[in-house]
Amino acid sequence: MADFVETAIIGGGQAGVPLARALFSAGRSIMLFERRHLGGSCVNFGCTPSKALIASARLAADARRAAELGVRIAGVEVDFPAVMARVRRIVSEAKTALDHSFGGQGQPPVIAAHARLDGKEGSRFRVRTGDRVFLAERVVLDTGTRSAIPELDGLDPSRCTTADNWVDLDELPVHLILLGGNYVAMEMAQAFRRLGAAVTIVQRSPRLVEREDPDVSDAMRDALEADGVMVVTDADAQAVEHTGAGVVLRLADRVLEGSHLFLATGRQPNTDSLGLETVGLEPGKGGYIEVDAALSTHTAGVYAIGDIRGGPAFTHTAYADFRVLESAFLGDGSVRRPTVIPYAMFTEPELGRVGMSEHEARESGRRIKVGRREMTESGKARELGKTAGFAKVILDASSGEILGATMLSLDGGEAVQLFTELMVAGATAQTMLNAVHIHPTLGEAAKNALVSAMEAEAS
Repeated sequence: MADFVETAIIGGGQAGVPLARALFSAGRSIMLFERRHLGGSCVNFGCTPSKALIASARLAADARRAAELGVRIAGVEVDFPAVMARVRRIVSEAKTALDHSFGGQGQPPVIAAHARLDGKEGSRFRVRTGDRVFLAERVVLDTGTRSAIPELDGLDPSRCTTADNWVDLDELPVHLILLGGNYVAMEMAQAFRRLGAAVTIVQRSPRLVEREDPDVSDAMRDALEADGVMVVTDADAQAVEHTGAGVVLRLADRVLEGSHLFLATGRQPNTDSLGLETVGLEPGKGGYIEVDAALSTHTAGVYAIGDIRGGPAFTHTAYADFRVLESAFLGDGSVRRPTVIPYAMFTEPELGRVGMSEHEARESGRRIKVGRREMTESGKARELGKTAGFAKVILDASSGEILGATMLSLDGGEAVQLFTELMVAGATAQTMLNAVHIHPTLGEAAKNALVSAMEAEAS
């Protein structure tokens, strides 16, 4: 005997959870299925714990350089077990709050089990979990991603650290080798180095964070190396040997020995055990599910949200997906996926980015103006002793439209949102130019970069 629901939500990530709440509050019949933990990657091993770790690492780094500001702190010590206990406590508090908001009296229902599609009965989708079957008018998929495991001779993933399990570390690695040189690797490398581990990044391509402009890559390499991180680029990892002491990573031209190997080689969508084929749905490139502006898949009545739908994969984009479906299911359907999406990398300096990079703008064929100001020119940065990085703005040379901005600076993720709001509003550079910014602030530094762009030669 099947149970009937209007909406079955498979996966309790940062889009599925608020959607379940909104639909339930509106009196709709729903069922949320989550096989592991509510909250998705953000709460369990991503944003929440990683930023807690980074906070400890930054404090340790600031304490070591306090004498530069005339403050002497003797014998800075990192208690790594205490750092991780705090990280896990923050995660536990977030998870407990989520768990207590589902499944009780007057709360959205949740089933803690793996669910999968199992064909259709008439117009309804069959959703199976164990021996229990639900018939749903529509299905929303929010199953997230997991760490992608590279194919390397001798690699035993169970003996490696990944973005999914690093929270379980109890002892500080003696020498952490990170395979991969993009966003996760950058944050983890700097944090663990500042907490006292020796750290080596092994990157296959010639540059770190290769999606970014070369000036960002170069500045971030300088920042990591200044912290003592060893960076190896153009590196072809060929084999791994797990030993009693840790790990040996064999490259084409050298051998690296470490205590821990962190696999930071990308993400893989959790779409391979959802029974998609039973409803005529096949994932696209890399296992991601293609959707339209309304997050509908090629199979009518099935929606994909969060990281599995491809494109930008952040907590804030997942929440934006929730708003799209909330509008579709409870409103007038006018909300669509955003086109202006900012993001940040929480290193120091912190990277805040929105819109086109300089490379992308030039590739687009548009005539552009580019303005850049070093953070050494920022009063706020100088006064705080945080002068690494720069601000860069790209404008359309004819219209003054803001095409993109980079804030590689103290709190760059906060500062770049000035440009985000202007771009969403369709404002031109003149709007910011007309505004009075507080001195000394990073907003002032952002405006100065825009002024440089307006004064630049078009190219």
